[in-house]
This record gives sequence, C-alpha cells and structure tokens, in this order.
Amino acid sequence: MVKLSITVVFALVAGASAFAPQASVPVRSDVSLDMANGSKRKALMKHLGKVAGAAGAFALATTGAAPAAQAAKQAKEVVETVDNTKQLIAAGAAVIGAGAVGMTVLGGEKKQDFLEAKPYYDQSTVPVNTFKNKSPFTGKVVSTKRIVGPKATGETCHIIIDHNGDFPYWEGQSWGVIPPGNREKDGKPHSVRLYSIASSRYGDDMTGNTGSLCVRRATYWCPELKADDPAKKGICSNFLCDTQPGDEVNMTGPAGKVMLMPEEDPTTDYIMVATGTGIAPYRGFIRRLFFEKTPAAEVYKGEAWLFLGVANSDALLYDDEFQEAKSKFPDNFRLDYALSREQTNKSGGKMYIQDKVEEYADEVFTKLENGAHIYFCGLKGMMPGIQDMLKGVAEKKGLDYDEWLKGLKKAKQWHVEVY
Repeated sequence: MVKLSITVVFALVAGASAFAPQASVPVRSDVSLDMANGSKRKALMKHLGKVAGAAGAFALATTGAAPAAQAAKQAKEVVETVDNTKQLIAAGAAVIGAGAVGMTVLGGEKKQDFLEAKPYYDQSTVPVNTFKNKSPFTGKVVSTKRIVGPKATGETCHIIIDHNGDFPYWEGQSWGVIPPGNREKDGKPHSVRLYSIASSRYGDDMTGNTGSLCVRRATYWCPELKADDPAKKGICSNFLCDTQPGDEVNMTGPAGKVMLMPEEDPTTDYIMVATGTGIAPYRGFIRRLFFEKTPAAEVYKGEAWLFLGVANSDALLYDDEFQEAKSKFPDNFRLDYALSREQTNKSGGKMYIQDKVEEYADEVFTKLENGAHIYFCGLKGMMPGIQDMLKGVAEKKGLDYDEWLKGLKKAKQWHVEVY
C-alpha cells in the first residue's frame, strides 16, 4: 500500500506541473487508469486526494497564488462529492501541482524579479502619489500583531495590508493613511498620516500583493488622571493598532524618494540609523538585499550597517530577522543596538543612538568619504544629538562640518526622514 501511494503521488506531481500556474491547462485524468476498479484502490485515491488537497491548500494559502488556490478548491470539492477515481486523480494532481508551486515560493526558490525596473536600479519609474486624498486606495488588513515584549515602553504593531498588487511602491517610500471619522473641532475628515513602509515591494509574502506598516500606538499619560487620556490618544495609530483582519484602510501615496537605495553600484555601503519605528524602511532594505532573490541581492557586495536605538531589549523590532541576516551574511550585514535603559555610553550616561554611532565615528566617516550613503529615520528629536555628535567628530578631524555635510548632500549620500 505504501509503495503504491508513493508511486501515485509522484505520478500526480509529474502530471500536474503544468496545471498550477495556468488554470486553463487541463490536468490529465488518465494517469494509472488500471486503478479505476476495486474498493481499496478507490479508497486509496480518495485518501490521496484529501492529502493532496490539504497540503496544496496550506501551501497556496501561504503564498497566495490564485490559480493554485483555485485548483485546491476544486480538488477539495471533487474529493468530498464525487466517487470517481479518474476525477480524484485529476483533482489530486491539480492540488499537488499547486502545492509544488506554493512550496517553491515558501522555499525561496522563486525569484523576486517581477516588480523590477529595467534595469533594476533605474529610478525613473518609481511610483509617486498614485493615490491622493480625494481618491484614496482602499486596502484590507491581513493581520495586526504586537511585536514588542511586555517590558517595552509602549505598544508597537506590525500590520500587513493587502493591496492586490494595485498599489506598487519601492523600498524607502511611505504610505499615507486616512483614519475613519471626522475631527471633533470642525467636523472635517481626519488628515492623512504618513507611515514608512516596513516591507520590500514584494511584501512579507513575496507575492507583490501586500505591504506592511510598523506603528507605535500613540497614547498620552495624564498625571492628574494617573492613566492614559483617551481624548488625547493618537487617532490614526490607535485605529491601525486596533484593526482586525478584513478591516478596510484608506490610503494615499506612495510618497517620497529621499530614502530610496541607489543600487546601480552593488558595492555601495548603506549606513542606516533609526530610533523606534524609524526601523521601517530599513526592514524593507534588508529583506530586499538578504532575504529575497532580487536582482539587487544577487549582485550586492557592499555592507549594510544598521544602528537601532530603543529603550530596552523588549522594545527591539524585527530582531529575529536582523540576527538571521547577520548570521547568514556576516560580511555584508552589520548590526548595532543602542538600548538607553540597559546600556551606558562612554561618559556613564544612557546609551542613545548618537552615542552608539560615535563609537564607530572613524569608520563611519571613512565609509562616507568612500561613497557610502547614510540614512536617518525616526523621531525628529534624534537629529540634533546626531548632528552635534558628527560636528564634534568632524572638528576633531580638522574638517569644516558645514562644508562636509554640504558635500554629502550634493552627492546625494545624506538621507533624512524624521517625524
């Protein structure tokens, strides 16, 4: 029985390879026709059909491949309603073929190259403001998940939004979100809030149909009430953090070009400095360079260096992904954290992001002199400390800070997006 099952499964896979990606291609139902008779053989076929349906449906639900998902649906219907061996074989073949497509994507064998410019580094076709305030795009929430630990200062959520491939963007861009309802003061609709996109253009599922946001819930602690004042909470951040799968989100954009990666030279170093949810665009960078089979990833030889400042270890964002990138690409990805409530700087004070960058000041300056690009993203309060630190280091090196900074901006090596 086991040998027979294995033989049929391999036959089904072979006979179904053409079906999954193209629903219009008929599946051969004449595989092993001599098995059409006999109750045991019928039972076996029905069992195989069910197994194939379950495996295929799981794989394809994860990857979102529409033709294969349809194949899974049809196969399941046949298994449940028809006692005909030929149709069961055909259905099983369809789903196993569909599952093979899904598993290929899950296994990372499929390339992420279908959303690329030609050549891939050409930024002349970057989409900007495709959807505007008066005619926003409506996306649907796939999932909303808290991504910080219990001791984090506040709540941060990762929100995946389905745009069905109709809202393309590039790494480093932002989406605008229009929260539902009207303002209390004048009854007008709420204004747009911009959020840096926290995924590559292919989305977390790598299908090109979703995008992700990294959002911290904005609350206001009232010293008199000794509790959060709901009247002063962030309208949009709370809306997003409270969303459920299927909820609709009105969106604008994509916005901005200042945070794009210049990919023409694959040896370019990227220095990425973030506080809190300012990590969002860099997650997209890192996924594009180290987790996806993109044209950029295939040729990248530079070093991507991430500095992230948060309060404590529980507030770290996407640490598992960054540690994986560091483990797999030790020569191309570098990671440094500034944990203000757990680490101290050289003076014995709290370790803020500027203190961590200063520890490597010589190396950072050398990289910038050699053409590296430096990015800053997070709360605007981070920049004075950063710039004071850089100015101090420049003066120690005998450099005119203003001229040095002017040169970086002229060469388009200086990228800032703060809020």
